[in-house]
Amino acid sequence: MKYRTRLLVLLLSAPILVFAVLGGYLGRTFAQEDSYRPLRIFEDVVSLILNSYVEDVDVDRVMAGAMRRLSGGLDADSAYLTPGDVAALESGDALPEGRTGVTLTRQFYLRVLSARDGSPAAEAGLRPGDYIRGIDGESTRNISIFEGTQRLRGATGSMVTLTVIRGNATEPQEIALTRARLAEASVTSRIAAPAVGYVRVAAFDTGVADEIRDTIDSLEEAGAQQLVVDLRGTADGSYADGVEAARLFVGSGTLAIRQRRDESQETTVAEAGDGGIELPMVLLVGNGTSGAAELFASALADNARAELIGGRTFGRAAEQRLIKLPDGSGLWLSWAQYLTAGGERLHQQGLEPAIAVPTPSVEMGAEPSGDDPALDRAIEHLGQA
Repeated sequence: MKYRTRLLVLLLSAPILVFAVLGGYLGRTFAQEDSYRPLRIFEDVVSLILNSYVEDVDVDRVMAGAMRRLSGGLDADSAYLTPGDVAALESGDALPEGRTGVTLTRQFYLRVLSARDGSPAAEAGLRPGDYIRGIDGESTRNISIFEGTQRLRGATGSMVTLTVIRGNATEPQEIALTRARLAEASVTSRIAAPAVGYVRVAAFDTGVADEIRDTIDSLEEAGAQQLVVDLRGTADGSYADGVEAARLFVGSGTLAIRQRRDESQETTVAEAGDGGIELPMVLLVGNGTSGAAELFASALADNARAELIGGRTFGRAAEQRLIKLPDGSGLWLSWAQYLTAGGERLHQQGLEPAIAVPTPSVEMGAEPSGDDPALDRAIEHLGQA
């Protein structure tokens, strides 16, 4: 290999080496000769592309693609950030107020994790699992969750067009959303059946524990003696607020376990005065239940405070941080994760419901039937208690 090519390969490989060191891979395995093999192969691939591809290549574009694929092999939230992304993240500038209400994940393309209640996305009928193949005509194949979230934000009243595929559909649909300021209320309620209160938690935002407590007080005054708490499609909010809300219902036991690599687990337990709400209850969950909502659900389920009804939760329970690289780019890397209250893996695993109820399928653009089998099953289950 020519000296110039070797030098270029070395310079281009530096971020990859930094990535590997941060993951501990090199530190654990460099003692063995075979451990160098993946880096040698990478060097060979870069050399072949630079010297043998039919046309001159845009080296920056090729390397950015390699970095995206490398970080994308970890989990949906870990991502390679360009120098522009890093500058935007570190600037501290507030994002525009206009939002679509979509919380994103990734699986080959960007995908809808949830559509917040009352948001433009929810009103347009977007559902967890929908693929967003394009944003304003640009493919999301190489767009991270970080970048996608930024592109969905904009001035209130401005438009964004999503190219969406649902299920096994072969033809995507174009859905135009008008960005809006989302409602601040996170909790709504009603009497769902005689003596059964229904509480919908749309997000675990700041102050949600107080909202839940006040809501349940009102339901009890209206005659509720049992509760259904709906967490389907709930993906927004902080882990701390999810745990704080769990304290309302769990009087003793483990609430959450936080784990970092090669460090002791941090366990959060119920304290004196917790568990003030004692009404019998169940939780509705599904594949859009994520993050703080999963911690809340795990705390209640693992402490035998409530059973889960519906579908398996998403399994998104990690914290990310920015690690800058020498060229100004960076890694948005999952560096801590939460386990279930029972000590089992939650991130990328999710929670299995005690009572499984399939989610009815709805074709894109069709009106939902209005039936809610999971809620019906929850009310039936409470009646049998």
